Amino acid sequence: MGRVWQGQARGDGVSVAVAVARFNHDITQRLLQGALDALAEHGVPPERVDVVWVPGSLELPVVARELGRTGRYHAIVALGCVIRHETMHFDLVAQGATIGLVQAALETGVPVLHGVLACYTREQALDRAGGARGNKGYEVALNALEMAQLMQSLRAGASSPR
Repeated sequence: MGRVWQGQARGDGVSVAVAVARFNHDITQRLLQGALDALAEHGVPPERVDVVWVPGSLELPVVARELGRTGRYHAIVALGCVIRHETMHFDLVAQGATIGLVQAALETGVPVLHGVLACYTREQALDRAGGARGNKGYEVALNALEMAQLMQSLRAGASSPR
């Protein structure tokens, strides 16, 4: 067997951007706090974390792509919250944000971690933003650190002889 690659949730030497949607601000603020807590607890100094606010979840992909293009970040965390109501707008926003965030990661080569809640009720969203199910922002930030470390290792390993 050849090499086995796996990242670790360590923040040493890592810069992270967190893009956050203002829509459903009370929920996204909780997600942001969870992400910031995770990054701090795992060694990312505050000066290596930039926070960018956008109007809503559909604006996250274009900002994530732009952040990735700067070359300043090892990972990008995208946080938002879409709650189902009576129209199909929920489906369009949730799907558009998801597809756009994946596209931003693929276009820039920078991991873009999806922390956009798509919930049927406000109670579900609150539960995922710091309730009994924990904080999705915290979880996504840990995954961002793992991906940042993994990508650094892969890039370093790809250029070194076996």
